[in-house]
Amino acid sequence: MRLFIGIELPDALKRRAAAAAARVRERVERTAPGARLRWVEPSNLHITIWFLGEVREPRVEALAAALNTPLVVRPFRLRIAGAGAFPPSGPPRAIWLGLAAGDDALLAVHTELGPRLLPLGFEPEKRPFSPHLTIARVKDVRGRDAAAMRRILIADDPVGECDVRSAALLLSRPTPAGSQYERLASIPLGLE
Repeated sequence: MRLFIGIELPDALKRRAAAAAARVRERVERTAPGARLRWVEPSNLHITIWFLGEVREPRVEALAAALNTPLVVRPFRLRIAGAGAFPPSGPPRAIWLGLAAGDDALLAVHTELGPRLLPLGFEPEKRPFSPHLTIARVKDVRGRDAAAMRRILIADDPVGECDVRSAALLLSRPTPAGSQYERLASIPLGLE
């Protein structure tokens, strides 16, 4: 099973994020016509906290037990605004919507998950955790199109906000139409 821990977004915020992604897509298609991107389906918009990868069935029970206890991090307000790209320079590989509020709480969630996941063999990514909402993966972009794509990403374009009261253990199931996500467990945040 391909698993990750993430923040699920309410439908209203997914719609607003999808509308923001459509605006970015329109600007990309106009200013970088040679770029090829795969856009995330609105129903799949989420914030990944920890990618676990392929997990065999026997390990899922131990993983669920490790995630059963509420996180100490208090519920928080998440505000999405602006757009950017990874990596920060050179040809973009991913286009994202950023966080104007809630990134510190997400960093705290990521940090608290470490002692629960490391003993089970789940290592964090090598690069530092940078909370964001991926809206597209860049399949191919060259030269002027790469520079043009970076210029149209607006850093402070407001998208929307929501309250976050839990994280989720999610299963990613590949299909011909793209990945489908299923919540396997909810991980509540601490006392309100």
